[in-house]
Amino acid sequence: MDFSWMAWTWPTALFFIAIFSMIAAMGVWEYASPGGHPRVGVLRFETTRGDRLFISLLGSAFIHLAWLGFTDLELWWATVISLIYAAAVFRFV
Repeated sequence: MDFSWMAWTWPTALFFIAIFSMIAAMGVWEYASPGGHPRVGVLRFETTRGDRLFISLLGSAFIHLAWLGFTDLELWWATVISLIYAAAVFRFV
């Protein structure tokens, strides 16, 4: 297979490695402790660990897209903001 059209860079590879690692870690966590006790957070509906991971990944994608659209600064700052956002989602949602 020829992947030369994809412009693989280290940040791109780290991005996909991080997502695959999070999904694998959630799978191991679910195997070790099934269920995860759904809870009701600030959104006022029941969420599980997988739901909160999905919400944090989706929000992080929007944070990165907004960062690219509105600033000329380094993208690593958007990653820091996304990590803070993900921690808040797992804590309060």
